[in-house]
Amino acid sequence: MRLLVKSVRSVLATAILVCIAVLMFSMVAEMPTFGEPGPAYNELTQYLLENTVTDTGAQNVISAIILDYRAYDTLGEASVLFAGIAAVLTVLLAHRSAGRGQKNG
Repeated sequence: MRLLVKSVRSVLATAILVCIAVLMFSMVAEMPTFGEPGPAYNELTQYLLENTVTDTGAQNVISAIILDYRAYDTLGEASVLFAGIAAVLTVLLAHRSAGRGQKNG
């Protein structure tokens, strides 16, 4: 029974890896060739390059996109980052406190 479970796991892991490989190769096949403008260079990019100064008053296009056009997205990303840091610190401090309790108790 144990050998059967192990072989099923191996077959399942192999099938998942093959699916991931096929997905990755299909994504690479869809990428533009080197030097060719990619899908990111569309009408939105052209609009941002032409109108950033008049829309936002910022002189730096990158700063204007991050802080004006995508401000809420950036705020959300920063919040997730700080929540992750707080979670890691909480776990580490709890682990450290538990270690001290075992030494004393």
